[in-house]
Amino acid sequence: MIKPHGSDALNPRFVYDTARHAALQKEAAGLPSLLLNSAAAANAVMLGAGYFNPLTGYMTKADALGVAKDLKTASGLFWPVPIVNLTRESGIKAGSRIALRDPNVEGNPVLAVMDVETVENVSDEELQFMAKEIFGNLDAKHPGVQTFLGLGNTLLSGPIEVLNFSYFQGEFPDTFRTAVEIRNEIKERGWNKVVAFQTRNPMHRAHEELCRMATERLQADGLVIHMLLGKLKEGDIPAPVRDACIRTMVENYFPKNTVMITGYGFDMLYAGPREAVLHAVFRQNMGADYLIVGRDHAGVGDYYGPFDAQTIFEERVPAGALQIQIFGADNTAYSKKLGRVVMMREAPDHVPEDFIALSGTKVRQMLGQGIAPPPEFSRPEVAKVLMEYYQLIDKSA
Repeated sequence: MIKPHGSDALNPRFVYDTARHAALQKEAAGLPSLLLNSAAAANAVMLGAGYFNPLTGYMTKADALGVAKDLKTASGLFWPVPIVNLTRESGIKAGSRIALRDPNVEGNPVLAVMDVETVENVSDEELQFMAKEIFGNLDAKHPGVQTFLGLGNTLLSGPIEVLNFSYFQGEFPDTFRTAVEIRNEIKERGWNKVVAFQTRNPMHRAHEELCRMATERLQADGLVIHMLLGKLKEGDIPAPVRDACIRTMVENYFPKNTVMITGYGFDMLYAGPREAVLHAVFRQNMGADYLIVGRDHAGVGDYYGPFDAQTIFEERVPAGALQIQIFGADNTAYSKKLGRVVMMREAPDHVPEDFIALSGTKVRQMLGQGIAPPPEFSRPEVAKVLMEYYQLIDKSA
């Protein structure tokens, strides 16, 4: 199986030893505590799950600035996005040990225990520099920029020990999986070559066929559909609905033991190319050999070029920095001429009218009115799940 990024073995920060776990829970009750923001909490969950291997905790300012500028930490580790604990709280001292509390669970239980190695001030100029490098812009309307610039100017760095996986394990028991668990299941299934598909949306025919194309062309044994379960921007479809759509599609249209349906606990960054590389890093950590990177991967609005998330792997990822490879894909759509879904670039004799293409707005309108999109666009079983959701939304509006 492919090695994790940056080390020979996976080093998840979750405390699996029961005695150590109990001791930390007891200790945390007497420690000074910090209520995390959702971004820092999501980073803790990903560190705990092994997805951010080989990191052991939150980055220093030097690491964060180095990653933003050159995609590498001060020690030279390749990394695409700063993994930070930025806060507005003051009074925390370097050398202290603190309990990190979860902002996303009622009662704010302890999520992790942190050894605070450094406490550094990050100027507004430094935050803006990082945001510009990560997101490619400083537009206050960009959801990622808006979130990042609002986290605070105090940066806490140091290793953490994670005690739980926030709300993800409880709310998505059949879907949330750690990198450790996915690696174990890949071994159990006997898969030798694995393709990963990232999604924050329900999967329509085009996504389904793209996964099928990648699996067949790469001669992979299995596909891991890996959906984001954390916070999204307003208007995106909630995780339980996406989960139901994907399970419905896989159960009806994929052979048994060819697809693993999983999810991970992270908030969407909408960082386009940089986020695509982060997706590749943690898919390597979970044991995937390939990641499907499609048109405008991890994008939002029109902030990124349609293939920027593919070209960054050629232009900014040094040779040998990652073992995982990408399967670069174009837009896929149903061809009326050929009677099947194709990648548009592989149909040069087609004109736009030869494809069945619907805008997201049009699809939402149809679903809200109880009208199923054409079967060439969306499987009827998947459309049924979405129609029920949109009609419920319309009634409550």
